[in-house]
Amino acid sequence: MRLSRYFLPTLRETPSEAQIVSHRLMLRAGMIKQAAAGIYSWLPMGYKVLKNIENIVHAEQVRAGHIPLLMPTLQSADLWRESGRYDDYGEEMLRITDRHGRDMLYGPTNEELITDIFRAHVTSYRDLPLTLYHIQWKFRDEIRPRFGVMRGREFFMKDGYNFDLTREDALHAYNRHMVSYLRTYERMGLQAIPMRADSGPIGGDDTHEFLVLADTGESEVFYDSAITDLRLGNRSVNYDSRDECAAIAAEFTTPYARTDETHEEAVFNQIPEARRRQSRGIEVGQIFYFGTKYSDAMGASVQTPDGKQVPVHMGSHGIGVSRLAGAIIEASHDESGIIWPEEVAPFRVGIVNVKQGDATTDAACETLYKALTAAGIEVLYDDREERAGAKFAGMDLIGLPWRVTVGPRGLKSGVVELTRRRTGESEELSPDLLVSRLS
Repeated sequence: MRLSRYFLPTLRETPSEAQIVSHRLMLRAGMIKQAAAGIYSWLPMGYKVLKNIENIVHAEQVRAGHIPLLMPTLQSADLWRESGRYDDYGEEMLRITDRHGRDMLYGPTNEELITDIFRAHVTSYRDLPLTLYHIQWKFRDEIRPRFGVMRGREFFMKDGYNFDLTREDALHAYNRHMVSYLRTYERMGLQAIPMRADSGPIGGDDTHEFLVLADTGESEVFYDSAITDLRLGNRSVNYDSRDECAAIAAEFTTPYARTDETHEEAVFNQIPEARRRQSRGIEVGQIFYFGTKYSDAMGASVQTPDGKQVPVHMGSHGIGVSRLAGAIIEASHDESGIIWPEEVAPFRVGIVNVKQGDATTDAACETLYKALTAAGIEVLYDDREERAGAKFAGMDLIGLPWRVTVGPRGLKSGVVELTRRRTGESEELSPDLLVSRLS
């Protein structure tokens, strides 16, 4: 993409309403624009990041054996009355009456709707286990939306729902989701720690939140520092293996890690003092097992091998896709701007032409741009008539992983400069070697 033809409305000054780093940088980098309190338009750069995060989430869900579908944003209030949850959300739920007087709501979550889909089509144990998920916009009418996409009213979320014959089957689904989430976050360059949490209006006794440690986090957290040394890495995981998934889940949940709602001071104090940590965290996901809470209330049952009719065991599992864009920035930035991990970055490489209009430099940039694009690398080419300093500052602000600087001085020696955004390290390479290196 040529920057002269792209829509990237960056800001020089920090907007006064932005209180945290991610909000400031997303506004300054031209990623979002506020439409109303807690509601944002995702501009082209932000939308590319959002889609990259969504694609990673999809890939890891499918890898774990989960099946995508798409449910609507608006739901019938009757389903929520059937489950007994219609009043639980209080004023956070946006209630709507259509032209025929029917009560509707803008869904904050989808337990009722997915249970209704399940009970209409599944009647036998032979169709289990089953996990369905979607990625869709949600709405919660926060009383004080703030921090940009970190605590907005409208948000993009993956929510999945497992249906199993027994508690043991459902707990395997719980562990399977935990493993898939760990891999998902690591692919985004994040360490998201699973912490024992409160289930809130979703219900159930088994739940973990995934939190990214950050000073701006809304949750107070307590943890054993040993957990920060754990990584899933490139392990090959058999998601059908109960023992394997349970072992990984135990590895990541045995060290003490709790949010303030479930913190137990006496247990925390048993950890060696040198490893006790108290911090703040950003919630980027949560998994729940809640048994037959919804299947009992809504009649979602299957026939067992011996002919009995039993309610299915369920869980729900969410990842805040839009919130992750902010969380990644909170965890990965410097004083100059954003530092995107490669799998999330809107473009992998930025080309800076330091002498736009010079025939030799323009030709070299065009050749590089076409070669990198042909190699399947997404490139943002700054071909504007701007001074070099402004171009460098712009590239640092938007945080692309690699910057290629092309200028007359280097071209005389047959080289261009490759700079890694994360470390600031630079090296001079021939254009052909640079394309090979980035490929």
